[in-house]
Amino acid sequence: MSRARRFPALVRGTAPVPPAARPEPGPDAQALLPLAEPAPRTRAATRARELWFCACLPCLPLEALCTASAAFAVVEEQQGMHRIVFANAAALAAGVAPGMSSNAALALLPELTLEVRRRSHEQQALEHLAGWLEQFSSRVSLAADDVLLFEIAGSLRLFGGLKSLRRQVTTGLRQLGFTAALAIAPTPLAATWLARAGHRVCVRSPDNLAAALRDLPLACLDWPAGVVEALTGIGVTRVGACLRLPREGFARRFGAGRLLELDRALGRLPDPRPGWRAPESFRADVELLEEQSDRELLLAVCNELLERLERFLLSRQLGTQRLDFSFYHLKAAATCVSLGCAQSGRAAARWADLLRLRFERVAFSEPVIAVRLEAHDTRPLETGTARLGFGTRRPQASGASMTQLAERLGARVGRNAVLGVTTVPDHRPQHAWGVRSLLSPGADAASAVVRHGARRPLWMLPEPTRLHAEAGRPLHLGPLQLIDGPERLETGWWDDDGIARDYYTAVNPRGMRLWVFRDRRPCAGWYLHGFFG
Repeated sequence: MSRARRFPALVRGTAPVPPAARPEPGPDAQALLPLAEPAPRTRAATRARELWFCACLPCLPLEALCTASAAFAVVEEQQGMHRIVFANAAALAAGVAPGMSSNAALALLPELTLEVRRRSHEQQALEHLAGWLEQFSSRVSLAADDVLLFEIAGSLRLFGGLKSLRRQVTTGLRQLGFTAALAIAPTPLAATWLARAGHRVCVRSPDNLAAALRDLPLACLDWPAGVVEALTGIGVTRVGACLRLPREGFARRFGAGRLLELDRALGRLPDPRPGWRAPESFRADVELLEEQSDRELLLAVCNELLERLERFLLSRQLGTQRLDFSFYHLKAAATCVSLGCAQSGRAAARWADLLRLRFERVAFSEPVIAVRLEAHDTRPLETGTARLGFGTRRPQASGASMTQLAERLGARVGRNAVLGVTTVPDHRPQHAWGVRSLLSPGADAASAVVRHGARRPLWMLPEPTRLHAEAGRPLHLGPLQLIDGPERLETGWWDDDGIARDYYTAVNPRGMRLWVFRDRRPCAGWYLHGFFG
């Protein structure tokens, strides 16, 4: 039987559609009305020239596990048996192939390392890369389990043009340890199909899309296997052959959804993509391949997490004052290590220095199997403007600042052991100050201060000392001369420590300046409360 007799609608495009098979009118019905001709481009699709960068990660299941083995393969349970689904170059060179059972692979290559596929690790790695790509575009989309899309038309001038941006993305992905197939096209579907086919191309004009997609195999389209087999059965193996088929017969036999995908890939219909945004709070985990007690290796893992935190904070212009590391064990509770800074920051080197100091006092009850890093109390980062030196060069200050000293002391002896003095909004001298941790959240913010018009002595007595008086004048190593005052303080009536006093600045015959007061309560008398410098 000839192909024309088997599929008359596909050849001539004139076979009537039965009433029961006609699609119901819907939001995309207008795209299917002129089935004999391609759907025209809508105004929304042509108004804004977009350019989509696609990164396809074919080795993501291997690279997400981060193993250092020479020969390595990922297995997945299929019909009650573990079979190879991915293998690295060394394993493939030895004859290990996808679809092979794990026992057959080990018999062929005894030193082969096998790991069960972990889709949660793949999703975590994909989201990590999506967060990294946010530095290049504000429109990032997770198109599939191994595909990332980001729109770059508005970023070209910022990164020095298309070639420079593509080079930065390629270099960054390689440094992060991921293998990617890259493609650029005006539509997200076209970029995805080109990247899956391994075509490292850049199509900038929508008019060139049909020519770029013409030779792509149907396997790149991620269509159902039944649709691909049916098209292959009639000799259609390329996208270009699909585009030459009559639209009416194609939609009836293979579904309107396939036809709409072709139109979206060619830019005839808009293709909105859901955007992806990284979470505003940072939490990252690293699972070790085996139990580990080597502190240098654990520090290296923590440094990797700190670098990821720095990139996270940099993309949002945030800083943090507190980090929590959790070291998980197999048979014991997690060991927690907290770090604090006097000022909000994001530099990984700064946190790594504090962590190394703190590690000297950390005692692990058991080997570590996983590490988690959490950042708390993130806030907009405040930076100062540096001064420009003209003429003479200023010598750089040597040594660390007081802020760095407080941070290093906190890392060595504990956050609660490094304290500072702050003012308290209370007029009573004994309650007008307090201690606070220099490394607690908000420590770099200004505290509430009660501004007094009068001076206060630097040396306050723990408790006021009663003074003797002669003829109503107080005595302290001689009669006192009142030179300033009175300042009346009458407050604290709401608790058990209320006061009613008149404070004076006085001088004795030796020239000492004293801060004295006269108690106005029934037990009247003169008291010494402090010394001026």
